[in-house]
Amino acid sequence: MTLIGSCESPYGKKMVTGVSSTGRVGEILVVCDEAIWNSEIKDVLDSNLTQWILPYFPDVATFELIHRAPSNFTKGIRKHRNVLILKLDGAYAGEKGNITKESGTYATDQLLIEIVAKNYDQMLESCKQGLNRVHKEFDDASWSRIMDRYRKQTNRFLVDEIKENFGISLALPQGSKAVWKKQNFYRVELPNSARPMEFVGTGSVDPGLIFRGIIIYQYNYEDSTQLTFESLAAARDTMLRYNVPGQTPGMYMGTQYGRITYPIMDSFSTASGVNGSQMRGMFVFTGRDKFGTGGAFWQCHLVNKKTNKIVCISGYVDAAPTTSWTQPLREVQAILKSVELVK
Repeated sequence: MTLIGSCESPYGKKMVTGVSSTGRVGEILVVCDEAIWNSEIKDVLDSNLTQWILPYFPDVATFELIHRAPSNFTKGIRKHRNVLILKLDGAYAGEKGNITKESGTYATDQLLIEIVAKNYDQMLESCKQGLNRVHKEFDDASWSRIMDRYRKQTNRFLVDEIKENFGISLALPQGSKAVWKKQNFYRVELPNSARPMEFVGTGSVDPGLIFRGIIIYQYNYEDSTQLTFESLAAARDTMLRYNVPGQTPGMYMGTQYGRITYPIMDSFSTASGVNGSQMRGMFVFTGRDKFGTGGAFWQCHLVNKKTNKIVCISGYVDAAPTTSWTQPLREVQAILKSVELVK
């Protein structure tokens, strides 16, 4: 079973009008018959496509699944940014199900993936074997769209400053501004966004304000022992303590090391192929023997061999628990993925 790109849509010619896609960042539209949706296949879809971005609390899912029958896959619904079509075709002769993907079928930045099988059993097996790869395709498309948009609208003056100070280039959304600058430390506030949430039956609305930012810092690289979790976490905590104060005097941004929210570190690659590591976890404002508000962070660590520096780019999100964190964390991920070493 392979996942390949196709040149032409099985549902019609590709869009060439520049129509933008619709739907939320964290949604996959699943198009299939009711009998498939209400079968064991639905459980396989849930377990493979609604994976969690760990170790955040409350939980943050990569995707939410929404369903439409093929007869309802018409007009504006076709422009959804992430579409997965499950199709049973009795004339299909393959020994295994076929998975194809294509971009821009009904909207310029749409990703459409289709799984074709000759019967239900073959479809079930195709989903069990292929949905992890399908998830990666939708996952990559999610941050790629945001990254491309930021590159077109970025704050060029600020980006050039960061290049000069840290030897990296990155994409930032329009309206980003540096609020704290040192030679080896920048804190950039991203434009605030809101995801209003209405409480059903009450008539009240949570404004859902989301505060986001990017922290960039660097320090001398001496040897590989500095790239362990313990060393990188200690450097993070030191940098934050002296450069990211809280609103209350004596408070500063720290890292949560609780059992549920203990930071996770693994490998990381930028879109340009720069390799390093990433760390995800929760932050909290601490100091004076008490704790304040907090949120989520997602950061990457890269070694710039030209400057002999360890460079860290750390994004943070502070949002109400009633507000979905999927999109703001995707926006942070897109910024991290956009990083290039330029000197």
